[in-house]
Amino acid sequence: MKYSEAIRDALSQSLKRDERVFLMGLGVTDAKGVFGSTTGLQEEFGSQRVFDIPVCENTIVGIMNGASMQGMRPIMVNQRIDFILYAMDQIINHSAKWKWMFGGAQKLPIVIRAIVGRGWGQGPQHSQSMHALFAHIPGLKVVAPVTPYDAKGLLIASLEDDDPVIFIEHRRLYDIEGDVPDGLYSVPIGKAAILREGSDITLVASSQMVLVAQRAGVELAKVNISAEIIDLRTLRPLDEDTVLQSVQKTGHLIVIDSDWKACGIAGEILAIVAEHCPFALKSPAIRLTWPDIPTPTSIALEDLFYTKATDIYKNVFISLGHPLKEDNLQIEKIDQPFEGPF
Repeated sequence: MKYSEAIRDALSQSLKRDERVFLMGLGVTDAKGVFGSTTGLQEEFGSQRVFDIPVCENTIVGIMNGASMQGMRPIMVNQRIDFILYAMDQIINHSAKWKWMFGGAQKLPIVIRAIVGRGWGQGPQHSQSMHALFAHIPGLKVVAPVTPYDAKGLLIASLEDDDPVIFIEHRRLYDIEGDVPDGLYSVPIGKAAILREGSDITLVASSQMVLVAQRAGVELAKVNISAEIIDLRTLRPLDEDTVLQSVQKTGHLIVIDSDWKACGIAGEILAIVAEHCPFALKSPAIRLTWPDIPTPTSIALEDLFYTKATDIYKNVFISLGHPLKEDNLQIEKIDQPFEGPF
Protein backbone atom coordinates (compact mmCIF):
# COMPACT_ATOMS: atom_id res chain seq x y z
CA MET A 1 0.00 0.00 0.00
CA LYS A 2 1.21 3.51 -0.81
CA TYR A 3 1.85 6.09 1.91
CA SER A 4 -1.02 8.22 0.61
CA GLU A 5 -3.35 5.21 0.60
CA ALA A 6 -2.35 4.35 4.16
CA ILE A 7 -3.36 7.84 5.28
CA ARG A 8 -6.67 7.54 3.45
CA ASP A 9 -7.25 4.16 5.08
CA ALA A 10 -6.60 5.65 8.53
CA LEU A 11 -9.02 8.50 7.83
CA SER A 12 -11.73 6.21 6.48
CA GLN A 13 -11.54 3.78 9.40
CA SER A 14 -11.42 6.59 11.97
CA LEU A 15 -14.43 8.35 10.41
CA LYS A 16 -16.29 5.05 10.38
CA ARG A 17 -15.45 4.16 13.98
CA ASP A 18 -16.01 7.54 15.65
CA GLU A 19 -18.81 9.91 14.66
CA ARG A 20 -17.01 12.74 16.44
CA VAL A 21 -14.28 12.75 13.79
CA PHE A 22 -14.69 15.09 10.83
CA LEU A 23 -12.29 16.12 8.07
CA MET A 24 -11.84 19.48 6.39
CA GLY A 25 -9.21 21.10 4.23
CA LEU A 26 -8.48 22.90 1.01
CA GLY A 27 -8.74 20.32 -1.76
CA VAL A 28 -10.04 17.36 0.27
CA THR A 29 -12.96 17.00 -2.15
CA ASP A 30 -10.86 17.70 -5.25
CA ALA A 31 -10.46 14.93 -7.81
CA LYS A 32 -6.79 14.56 -6.84
CA GLY A 33 -7.79 14.23 -3.19
CA VAL A 34 -4.64 15.77 -1.65
CA PHE A 35 -2.19 13.39 -3.33
CA GLY A 36 -4.79 10.62 -3.12
CA SER A 37 -5.10 10.74 0.67
CA THR A 38 -8.75 11.94 0.76
CA THR A 39 -10.14 10.55 -2.49
CA GLY A 40 -13.78 9.45 -2.20
CA LEU A 41 -14.14 10.23 1.50
CA GLN A 42 -16.90 12.80 1.01
CA GLU A 43 -18.86 10.29 -1.08
CA GLU A 44 -18.40 7.72 1.68
CA PHE A 45 -19.22 9.91 4.69
CA GLY A 46 -21.15 12.89 3.34
CA SER A 47 -20.55 16.63 3.11
CA GLN A 48 -21.27 17.21 6.81
CA ARG A 49 -18.19 15.25 7.85
CA VAL A 50 -15.83 15.75 4.89
CA PHE A 51 -15.76 19.18 3.28
CA ASP A 52 -13.64 21.85 1.64
CA ILE A 53 -12.73 25.11 3.37
CA PRO A 54 -11.82 28.68 2.39
CA VAL A 55 -8.23 29.91 2.58
CA CYS A 56 -8.32 31.28 6.12
CA GLU A 57 -6.07 29.17 8.32
CA ASN A 58 -6.42 31.04 11.60
CA THR A 59 -10.22 30.95 11.42
CA ILE A 60 -10.28 27.27 10.50
CA VAL A 61 -8.06 26.27 13.43
CA GLY A 62 -10.30 28.41 15.64
CA ILE A 63 -13.28 26.41 14.39
CA MET A 64 -11.38 23.20 15.17
CA ASN A 65 -10.62 24.42 18.68
CA GLY A 66 -14.25 25.32 19.29
CA ALA A 67 -15.52 22.02 17.89
CA SER A 68 -13.09 20.03 20.03
CA MET A 69 -14.29 21.89 23.13
CA GLN A 70 -17.73 20.49 22.34
CA GLY A 71 -16.45 16.93 22.17
CA MET A 72 -15.64 16.65 18.45
CA ARG A 73 -12.35 15.37 17.01
CA PRO A 74 -11.57 17.50 13.94
CA ILE A 75 -8.75 16.96 11.48
CA MET A 76 -7.59 19.57 8.99
CA VAL A 77 -5.43 19.10 5.90
CA ASN A 78 -3.03 21.94 5.12
CA GLN A 79 -1.33 21.40 1.78
CA ARG A 80 1.51 23.74 2.69
CA ILE A 81 2.96 23.69 6.17
CA ASP A 82 4.30 27.18 5.39
CA PHE A 83 0.79 28.63 5.52
CA ILE A 84 0.08 27.27 8.98
CA LEU A 85 2.00 30.35 10.10
CA TYR A 86 -1.27 32.23 9.54
CA ALA A 87 -2.81 30.11 12.31
CA MET A 88 -0.08 30.41 14.92
CA ASP A 89 -2.19 32.48 17.30
CA GLN A 90 -4.84 29.76 17.49
CA ILE A 91 -2.31 26.91 17.62
CA ILE A 92 0.13 28.34 20.15
CA ASN A 93 -2.07 30.56 22.31
CA HIS A 94 -5.16 28.35 22.35
CA SER A 95 -4.71 24.77 21.10
CA ALA A 96 -1.47 24.14 22.98
CA LYS A 97 -2.39 25.97 26.18
CA TRP A 98 -6.10 25.28 26.72
CA LYS A 99 -5.68 22.11 28.77
CA TRP A 100 -3.18 23.79 31.06
CA MET A 101 -5.22 26.98 31.46
CA PHE A 102 -8.15 24.98 32.83
CA GLY A 103 -6.33 22.44 34.96
CA GLY A 104 -6.86 19.60 32.49
CA ALA A 105 -10.65 19.87 32.73
CA GLN A 106 -10.97 20.64 29.01
CA LYS A 107 -8.93 19.19 26.17
CA LEU A 108 -8.51 20.13 22.52
CA PRO A 109 -8.03 16.90 20.53
CA ILE A 110 -7.32 18.33 17.08
CA VAL A 111 -5.07 16.98 14.31
CA ILE A 112 -3.47 19.19 11.67
CA ARG A 113 -2.03 17.37 8.67
CA ALA A 114 0.82 19.60 7.50
CA ILE A 115 2.49 18.85 4.17
CA VAL A 116 6.11 19.74 3.41
CA GLY A 117 6.30 20.91 -0.20
CA ARG A 118 9.91 20.26 -1.20
CA GLY A 119 10.57 20.24 -4.94
CA TRP A 120 12.57 22.45 -7.26
CA GLY A 121 10.60 25.52 -8.19
CA GLN A 122 8.94 25.69 -4.78
CA GLY A 123 11.38 28.27 -3.47
CA PRO A 124 11.68 29.84 -0.02
CA GLN A 125 7.97 30.18 0.80
CA HIS A 126 6.61 26.76 -0.23
CA SER A 127 9.19 24.21 0.92
CA GLN A 128 9.84 24.78 4.61
CA SER A 129 9.53 22.10 7.25
CA MET A 130 9.29 24.03 10.53
CA HIS A 131 8.85 20.95 12.72
CA ALA A 132 11.29 22.38 15.27
CA LEU A 133 9.09 25.44 15.67
CA PHE A 134 6.08 23.33 16.67
CA ALA A 135 8.16 20.90 18.74
CA HIS A 136 9.32 23.86 20.84
CA ILE A 137 5.80 24.52 22.14
CA PRO A 138 4.61 22.74 25.33
CA GLY A 139 1.19 21.19 24.81
CA LEU A 140 1.70 20.22 21.16
CA LYS A 141 2.65 16.79 19.88
CA VAL A 142 4.56 16.57 16.60
CA VAL A 143 4.79 13.39 14.52
CA ALA A 144 6.49 12.77 11.17
CA PRO A 145 6.03 9.21 9.87
CA VAL A 146 8.11 7.94 6.96
CA THR A 147 6.66 4.47 6.23
CA PRO A 148 3.10 3.65 5.12
CA TYR A 149 2.71 1.43 8.21
CA ASP A 150 3.63 4.28 10.52
CA ALA A 151 1.60 6.81 8.55
CA LYS A 152 -1.59 4.86 9.19
CA GLY A 153 -0.78 3.84 12.75
CA LEU A 154 0.40 7.26 13.87
CA LEU A 155 -2.55 9.04 12.27
CA ILE A 156 -4.98 6.74 14.09
CA ALA A 157 -3.04 7.33 17.32
CA SER A 158 -3.15 11.09 16.71
CA LEU A 159 -6.93 10.99 16.26
CA GLU A 160 -7.23 9.02 19.51
CA ASP A 161 -5.00 11.43 21.43
CA ASP A 162 -6.48 14.13 23.66
CA ASP A 163 -3.74 16.64 22.84
CA PRO A 164 -3.37 18.72 19.65
CA VAL A 165 -1.13 16.95 17.13
CA ILE A 166 0.82 18.42 14.21
CA PHE A 167 1.03 15.51 11.75
CA ILE A 168 3.84 16.27 9.28
CA GLU A 169 3.82 14.60 5.87
CA HIS A 170 6.58 15.01 3.31
CA ARG A 171 5.19 15.12 -0.21
CA ARG A 172 8.06 12.96 -1.51
CA LEU A 173 6.73 10.07 0.59
CA TYR A 174 3.25 9.68 -0.90
CA ASP A 175 4.26 7.04 -3.46
CA ILE A 176 6.41 5.03 -1.06
CA GLU A 177 4.99 1.51 -0.72
CA GLY A 178 4.98 -0.88 2.22
CA ASP A 179 2.98 -3.50 4.09
CA VAL A 180 -0.04 -2.08 5.94
CA PRO A 181 -2.53 -4.19 7.95
CA ASP A 182 -6.20 -3.91 6.98
CA GLY A 183 -7.69 -3.26 10.40
CA LEU A 184 -7.41 -0.50 12.96
CA TYR A 185 -4.10 -0.28 14.79
CA SER A 186 -2.08 2.50 16.35
CA VAL A 187 1.63 3.23 16.58
CA PRO A 188 2.56 4.79 19.93
CA ILE A 189 3.36 8.50 19.83
CA GLY A 190 6.77 9.20 21.36
CA LYS A 191 8.50 5.96 20.34
CA ALA A 192 11.31 5.86 17.76
CA ALA A 193 12.08 2.89 15.51
CA ILE A 194 15.43 1.28 14.75
CA LEU A 195 15.20 0.56 11.02
CA ARG A 196 18.70 -0.87 10.68
CA GLU A 197 20.78 -2.42 13.44
CA GLY A 198 24.41 -1.35 13.54
CA SER A 199 27.50 -1.22 15.72
CA ASP A 200 29.84 1.41 14.23
CA ILE A 201 27.81 4.63 14.10
CA THR A 202 24.33 5.94 14.90
CA LEU A 203 22.41 7.84 12.21
CA VAL A 204 19.33 9.67 13.52
CA ALA A 205 16.76 11.15 11.13
CA SER A 206 13.07 11.82 10.65
CA SER A 207 10.57 12.03 7.80
CA GLN A 208 12.07 11.94 4.29
CA MET A 209 15.63 12.17 5.61
CA VAL A 210 15.22 8.63 6.94
CA LEU A 211 15.12 7.34 3.35
CA VAL A 212 18.28 9.31 2.56
CA ALA A 213 20.01 7.83 5.61
CA GLN A 214 18.92 4.33 4.60
CA ARG A 215 20.38 4.84 1.14
CA ALA A 216 23.68 5.82 2.70
CA GLY A 217 23.48 2.86 5.08
CA VAL A 218 23.27 0.40 2.19
CA GLU A 219 26.43 1.80 0.61
CA LEU A 220 28.25 1.93 3.94
CA ALA A 221 27.53 -1.77 4.45
CA LYS A 222 29.36 -2.49 1.18
CA VAL A 223 32.56 -1.15 2.76
CA ASN A 224 31.96 -2.98 6.05
CA ILE A 225 30.68 0.00 8.03
CA SER A 226 27.70 -0.93 10.20
CA ALA A 227 25.35 2.03 10.64
CA GLU A 228 22.44 1.93 13.08
CA ILE A 229 19.58 4.00 11.61
CA ILE A 230 16.97 5.49 13.93
CA ASP A 231 13.69 6.89 12.62
CA LEU A 232 12.50 9.32 15.30
CA ARG A 233 8.87 9.10 14.07
CA THR A 234 7.84 11.58 16.78
CA LEU A 235 9.58 14.92 17.29
CA ARG A 236 7.63 15.87 20.41
CA PRO A 237 7.86 13.96 22.64
CA LEU A 238 11.31 12.72 21.60
CA ASP A 239 12.30 9.14 22.36
CA GLU A 240 15.50 9.95 24.22
CA ASP A 241 16.14 6.41 25.48
CA THR A 242 16.41 4.82 22.03
CA VAL A 243 18.92 7.45 20.89
CA LEU A 244 20.99 7.27 24.07
CA GLN A 245 21.17 3.47 24.06
CA SER A 246 22.34 3.47 20.45
CA VAL A 247 25.00 6.14 21.02
CA GLN A 248 26.31 4.27 24.06
CA LYS A 249 26.65 1.20 21.83
CA THR A 250 28.28 2.79 18.75
CA GLY A 251 30.16 5.77 20.19
CA HIS A 252 29.55 7.84 17.06
CA LEU A 253 26.58 10.02 16.11
CA ILE A 254 25.30 11.89 13.05
CA VAL A 255 21.90 13.59 13.12
CA ILE A 256 20.31 14.38 9.76
CA ASP A 257 17.55 16.98 9.87
CA SER A 258 15.56 18.60 7.06
CA ASP A 259 15.66 21.98 8.75
CA TRP A 260 18.07 24.75 9.68
CA LYS A 261 20.78 24.05 12.24
CA ALA A 262 20.15 26.85 14.75
CA CYS A 263 17.71 25.88 17.53
CA GLY A 264 16.71 22.71 15.67
CA ILE A 265 15.91 19.08 16.44
CA ALA A 266 19.47 18.03 15.56
CA GLY A 267 20.86 20.37 18.20
CA GLU A 268 18.30 19.13 20.72
CA ILE A 269 19.44 15.54 20.22
CA LEU A 270 23.09 16.53 20.64
CA ALA A 271 22.16 18.35 23.85
CA ILE A 272 20.36 15.24 25.16
CA VAL A 273 23.47 13.14 24.50
CA ALA A 274 25.71 15.77 26.13
CA GLU A 275 23.49 15.84 29.23
CA HIS A 276 23.00 12.11 29.70
CA CYS A 277 26.06 10.31 28.28
CA PRO A 278 28.75 12.92 27.47
CA PHE A 279 31.60 10.42 27.56
CA ALA A 280 29.97 7.86 25.26
CA LEU A 281 31.10 9.63 22.10
CA LYS A 282 34.48 8.65 20.65
CA SER A 283 34.42 11.61 18.24
CA PRO A 284 32.42 14.85 18.05
CA ALA A 285 28.78 14.42 17.02
CA ILE A 286 27.86 15.80 13.59
CA ARG A 287 24.74 17.69 12.47
CA LEU A 288 23.76 17.56 8.79
CA THR A 289 21.16 20.26 8.18
CA TRP A 290 20.16 22.97 5.73
CA PRO A 291 22.49 25.91 5.09
CA ASP A 292 21.54 29.04 7.03
CA ILE A 293 19.66 30.59 4.11
CA PRO A 294 16.12 30.35 2.66
CA THR A 295 15.49 27.48 0.25
CA PRO A 296 16.60 28.43 -3.29
CA THR A 297 14.22 28.13 -6.23
CA SER A 298 16.45 26.90 -9.06
CA ILE A 299 17.16 23.20 -9.46
CA ALA A 300 20.93 23.78 -9.54
CA LEU A 301 20.97 25.70 -6.26
CA GLU A 302 18.45 23.39 -4.63
CA ASP A 303 20.71 20.44 -5.39
CA LEU A 304 23.41 22.10 -3.30
CA PHE A 305 20.98 23.07 -0.54
CA TYR A 306 19.57 19.72 0.61
CA THR A 307 21.49 17.00 2.44
CA LYS A 308 22.16 14.02 0.18
CA ALA A 309 23.15 10.45 0.89
CA THR A 310 26.67 11.23 -0.31
CA ASP A 311 26.93 13.91 2.40
CA ILE A 312 26.00 11.35 5.04
CA TYR A 313 28.39 8.81 3.54
CA LYS A 314 31.36 11.20 3.60
CA ASN A 315 30.64 12.40 7.13
CA VAL A 316 30.51 8.85 8.44
CA PHE A 317 34.13 8.45 7.34
CA ILE A 318 34.98 11.74 9.06
CA SER A 319 33.28 10.64 12.29
CA LEU A 320 35.02 7.27 12.29
CA GLY A 321 38.37 8.78 11.33
CA HIS A 322 38.66 6.60 8.23
CA PRO A 323 40.24 7.88 5.00
CA LEU A 324 37.72 8.30 2.21
CA LYS A 325 38.90 6.67 -1.01
CA GLU A 326 37.46 7.40 -4.42
CA ASP A 327 36.33 3.81 -4.88
CA ASN A 328 34.38 4.04 -1.59
CA LEU A 329 31.99 6.60 -3.05
CA GLN A 330 29.46 5.46 -5.63
CA ILE A 331 27.46 8.64 -6.16
CA GLU A 332 25.20 7.36 -8.88
CA LYS A 333 24.04 4.51 -6.66
CA ILE A 334 23.29 6.72 -3.69
CA ASP A 335 21.71 9.89 -5.01
CA GLN A 336 18.78 9.85 -7.38
CA PRO A 337 17.56 12.87 -9.37
CA PHE A 338 14.30 14.39 -8.23
CA GLU A 339 11.62 15.45 -10.69
CA GLY A 340 9.98 18.84 -10.26
CA PRO A 341 8.53 21.33 -9.94
CA PHE A 342 5.12 20.69 -8.31
